[in-house]
Amino acid sequence: MALREIVSDDIESYSEPSLCLDKAKELLALLNLPTGLLPLKDMTEVGHNKTKGFVWMRMRSKIEHTFAAIGRKVIYDTEITAFVEDRRLKRLTGVKSKELMIWVPVHDIFIKEKEPEKITFANNTGLSRTFKVSAFQSEG
Repeated sequence: MALREIVSDDIESYSEPSLCLDKAKELLALLNLPTGLLPLKDMTEVGHNKTKGFVWMRMRSKIEHTFAAIGRKVIYDTEITAFVEDRRLKRLTGVKSKELMIWVPVHDIFIKEKEPEKITFANNTGLSRTFKVSAFQSEG
C-alpha cells in the first residue's frame, strides 16, 4: 500500500513546528504508550489517519538518542511511520536500536495488557527486548 493511499482520507495533520511535538505526545498518550518513547526534535509534520490507524512523523534531520535508564542508543530517521492500536506501534519504520555493534530496525513496540509496567521492542526476525515502561516516560 503506497503512502499516498494510506493518507488520503480522515486525516489529522499538523505542520506547525510548535504543535508537532505536543500532538506526537498526545497521540502516544491516547495509545497508552509512554510519551517519551519518541523523543523527537525539530519536527516538521505529524499526521494520523484515524480510519486506517496510520501515523507519520517527519523531522528536519535524523536524531540519535540514548535512553539513559536502559543504556540504549536509538536512531530516529527523518520520517517515522507506523500502524497504531491501543498499546502498540506495528509495521514501524524509521527507528533503529543499537544491539552490540549493529543497528537493528525496530518493527513493533507494544505493552501487554497483563504486564502494563513492561514494554517490548521487536524486529522482523522475531528477536525482542523488554524493558520497564518507566525508562521511556517523558523527561519534559
